[in-house]
Amino acid sequence: MRSALFAATAFFSLAVTGQSVLAAEAPYVDDRSDAEAVIRSFYSAINRQEFARAWDYFGDTRPAKDFDAFVKGYDGTESVEVKTGGVSEDGAAGSIYYNVPVAIRATAKDGSENVFAGCYTLRQGNASIQEPPFRPIFIDKGALKPSKAEFEDAVPASCGDAPPPPKKDAALEQAKKAFAAAYGDQCDKEMPGGEPLAEPDAYSLRYRDAGAEADQPERETRLFRFFCSMAAYNESAVYYVHDDVSGVRQLQFASPELDIHYENNDSEGKVEAINVTGFQTDDQLVNSEYDDATKTISSLNKWRGVGDASSAGTYLFRNGNFSLVQYDVDASYDGEINPQTVVDYNTPP
Repeated sequence: MRSALFAATAFFSLAVTGQSVLAAEAPYVDDRSDAEAVIRSFYSAINRQEFARAWDYFGDTRPAKDFDAFVKGYDGTESVEVKTGGVSEDGAAGSIYYNVPVAIRATAKDGSENVFAGCYTLRQGNASIQEPPFRPIFIDKGALKPSKAEFEDAVPASCGDAPPPPKKDAALEQAKKAFAAAYGDQCDKEMPGGEPLAEPDAYSLRYRDAGAEADQPERETRLFRFFCSMAAYNESAVYYVHDDVSGVRQLQFASPELDIHYENNDSEGKVEAINVTGFQTDDQLVNSEYDDATKTISSLNKWRGVGDASSAGTYLFRNGNFSLVQYDVDASYDGEINPQTVVDYNTPP
């Protein structure tokens, strides 16, 4: 399988004339837990101009005739972005070989961009039989060539004899692009604690249109929940839906505008009345979750950490859309959880 991956003349073609050191302020990543992580770590080293570290990700087959030539190969390059595809593996003679489809976008110091695509082979020797010094997973060889495809579409479907990866979830990919375009600069780039952002929660909601005949097929709406940000006691999320008519669209959630009257106008005092004066829409929900059993999205916005004052909405999925059916408000900062319902479309008139 290895011989099928690369021709005998395969070489590390990233270090082409005109490329040079990259942005030294790029994040430091040194993760050798799997093949994809090694590739991303390699480009982290390149972007930070840590060429000795980049050189060390390779085994006996080096990417250039010597280290100086390797460094010189990046003259003129400002930064490199990398995308990887589905990783396949093959075991042979006490080692595991990983095949990683890769595309990169190299930005030169003059602002020009070039896309390259191809495959890397990485190798992991059997850890149980190694002797010191231990050799972690490393890059065995790789060959990238100029690509005419857009960067987002340039990753090869597979490498060598590996089967193509599963088809991408088109609706999910559209939702991710819409979220990145609208909230890329607003929402957190990582989870609290520094963990990378997880994939959005995805749900499939099947239903029939109102008045549809029993023999008519069900329709499907996809629901995607994206984590946005985390504060001391509130977490916000953004929701998108997809169907075969409208494609991807962001959900906006109705919420009442409130006129709250406190005794002696003291917000810490007794609540005398809560009046709904109108409605607005919110593009994010706080402390929210979707319940597939009831087909509802619920939210709980704590007004302070102990949760004795809050507002909570319930949004029901019906006929292809989510509608506000209940809104509860606990406006008293009295140390007790005692909300009152100010909007109720669950109870028949």
